[in-house]
Amino acid sequence: MTETTTGSGPGRLGAAGAAVAVAAMVTNGLAYLLPMVGARHLAAEELSVLATVLALVAIAGVAGVGLQMAVAVHRARQPGAPTMRVTVVTAAVAAGAVVVATPLMVTALRLSVTVVALVAATTFAVVLAGRWLGELQGEQRFLRLAWAMVAFAVGRYAGMIVTLALGAGVVDTLLAGLVTAYLVLPVLAWIARPASAASGDAVSVGTALRVRQVLSAGTAALAMLVVSYADLIFARQLLSPADSGAYSVGTVLTKGALWAPQVITVLALPRLAVGDRRLRTTMLAIIGACGAVLVVASALAGGFAFRLAGGEDYAQLGEYAPFFAATGALYALVFAVVNAKIAAGARWPSAPLWVAAGVLAVLTMLVAPRTFQGIMWCALAVAAVTALVMVGTPSRRGTPHRPSSTTSVEHQIVG
Repeated sequence: MTETTTGSGPGRLGAAGAAVAVAAMVTNGLAYLLPMVGARHLAAEELSVLATVLALVAIAGVAGVGLQMAVAVHRARQPGAPTMRVTVVTAAVAAGAVVVATPLMVTALRLSVTVVALVAATTFAVVLAGRWLGELQGEQRFLRLAWAMVAFAVGRYAGMIVTLALGAGVVDTLLAGLVTAYLVLPVLAWIARPASAASGDAVSVGTALRVRQVLSAGTAALAMLVVSYADLIFARQLLSPADSGAYSVGTVLTKGALWAPQVITVLALPRLAVGDRRLRTTMLAIIGACGAVLVVASALAGGFAFRLAGGEDYAQLGEYAPFFAATGALYALVFAVVNAKIAAGARWPSAPLWVAAGVLAVLTMLVAPRTFQGIMWCALAVAAVTALVMVGTPSRRGTPHRPSSTTSVEHQIVG
């Protein structure tokens, strides 16, 4: 179905938002299900390895998040602009960074060379997927974006979940995830095919996306994910295998509160890119309200949340559930502000996040006690200060960008 409008009406945006929300629920559900299945089928040491690898792929694969944001902003302003060359370069650089960091991950995180190689190969596929997701988002083809999100989530997580459920070890599980991540890429390309391809209409082509645009978005997204996942990495390094495994269960709640409201940001980014500045306040208000609800819910049912995330063995940690949820909710606000700054063409959107990452490293390594609670409190404190600084800083547009007549007058939502 193709609908062409002279704007984005509430009903149409509502339907698109519902579709993307369902896709995000599927994505998040599979992402949460993976460590939950791992907690029930792996020993504490292997569970910690799996959680650490997932965090590393998320951090290295954030280049794909930056690529998606940069492509979305660029396509919102210049429909049909080329994106292939910069996509391949970005994926190669991200995977190469993992390879270069192999000695550090082997010594500091106690990961095998085989596991690190699987991380690098998976990172390449994850980053490539960002191109097609960004094109769909920037062109506001949200129904197709929803289908692409589901397909990508299945490719990234379903193979590992099935392999774990069949009793495989962590290496075989990661290998299965690698295979399915590559198998889904042609599906994404098919879903994101140009809307005019079937009708034979001409496709407008603008200026090609530049590496520096991806670098700006990718650096900001990387800083955000580094600071939001760093506590899990520090827990792996500083705590015993049993305690780090328990901490990884708590971070499932953090991820839930972090990603649950992101559908708002997905819908808002193209409009922010073409100058809808009032939308920023509305976006932050909605995301803040979602976070508050999640924190209250985790406070009322903390034991159930930990039991759901990791099994009966972790239910006694329920008193800590609201603190993990609060950390995620605060970083959800940070992620939204990062998107708004990138859309506004801010020159250094990542600066406060790198400062926060450094502060978290100093607190956990040198100041706080090396305990479950010590790392948890450091993560929450840094999240609160970072959110306060980021939300309180207005998004200033670096270079004025005016939407083209095609962008401002006619949007297509294709399902």
